[in-house]
Amino acid sequence: MGNTLAATSSSSSGGFSSSTLIFLVLIVVVVYLLMIRPQQRRKQQAQQRQNSVQPGARVRTTAGMYATVVDVDGDDVVLEVAPGVEVRYMKRAIMDVVSPADEPEAEPFDSAADDVDDAHDTDTDDTDDTDEAPRADDSADAEETAYEQATGTKKD
Repeated sequence: MGNTLAATSSSSSGGFSSSTLIFLVLIVVVVYLLMIRPQQRRKQQAQQRQNSVQPGARVRTTAGMYATVVDVDGDDVVLEVAPGVEVRYMKRAIMDVVSPADEPEAEPFDSAADDVDDAHDTDTDDTDDTDEAPRADDSADAEETAYEQATGTKKD
């Protein structure tokens, strides 16, 4: 009787069961399908885009800058970021080849200055300040004003 009890306890506590092994294999397969394979596909597509870049194409760099490809020289590309302004980048800095419809519209320079002027415009205040207590600039005036409001009398 003691021998059967020892035999059953040793077989149940030791070793992997087949369901545990299947579960571990299933986890590895799910991780591969959900994480590793899509990343490999994105990397391969990005490499194909970078290798197929030709002069005259509009591109967006990984930093978000839009430019036109002027020249392709090995692993480098020369990009024109503004008329007459050319910079040299590595091919892998190109994130995407864009069409003119995908490119954001450029905002005129002076409209940004108008927005700043509008934000600092203070003459549009239509409130009547006659019912409010006078505003104090330094701490002594502020203390005096607080005393007057609390007691209703002037401090001498």
